[in-house]
Parts: sequence; C-alpha cells; structure tokens
Amino acid sequence: MTTPLRLLLVALSALFLIGCASSGSSNTKSLLTAAGFRERSPQTEKEKELYANAPSYKVHRITAGDKTFYAYKDEKSGLAYLGDEENYERYKSLAVQQDIAQTQYQAAQMEQNMAMDWHGSYGRYYYGPYYRPRYR
Repeated sequence: MTTPLRLLLVALSALFLIGCASSGSSNTKSLLTAAGFRERSPQTEKEKELYANAPSYKVHRITAGDKTFYAYKDEKSGLAYLGDEENYERYKSLAVQQDIAQTQYQAAQMEQNMAMDWHGSYGRYYYGPYYRPRYR
C-alpha cells in the first residue's frame, strides 16, 4: 500500500471517529424518536428501581414473559425511551442510513479539498509568480 493511500485511510478513520464522538446521545434520542420509541419517565417504585439498574445511554433488550421490548435510558433527562421489535428494527435502519449519508458527505468534502489542492498546484502560478503569458 502506498504512503499517500495510507495517509488517506488514516485521515478518513480519524474523521469517522471524530464524527462518531460528536454525534452523542442527542443524535441517538432523535433517531429513537423518529423510529417510534416513546419517552417515559419512571412513575412507580418498581419502574424507578428498574430505571436505576439499567445501563445508561445504551439500547438494551428486555423480555418480560412473552413480550420483548427495547429501552434506552437517558440519565441526564431522567427519561427512558421504550419501543418494540418493529421500532428497534426501524431505529437500526435509520442509524445505518445516517451513517452512510455521513460517510458520503465526508468523502465529498475530502474530494473537494483534494480537488482544491490539485488546482492550486497547476493553477495560476504553475510557471512562477511573475509569469505573464503574452497574447498577440
């Protein structure tokens, strides 16, 4: 693998990680809401106990009897997002679509930046800053 290609892959990986880190829980909450999850705050003592023991900022599967549902605990706002299997499948689909769109956007930005660098190397000052073509 050539050095410029390695450098490009490292830069792309760094941008991807920065994008993932900056997306945060607000992005997850908006995806969950768009997928049909419902916001709910714990009301009863049993709900408060379950809420306290649940992992924060992670969608997890809960099976109660013959029912399966998914929950996401937002500890900062004190809410839980609840959805069923259909909502969870929709959430995963939306997350993949968003990831693809973000990757395409980043690739387009990198392509634009590379095109600008290419233009600069063969642009106006290709022959030197004082070169003026003579037109007759």
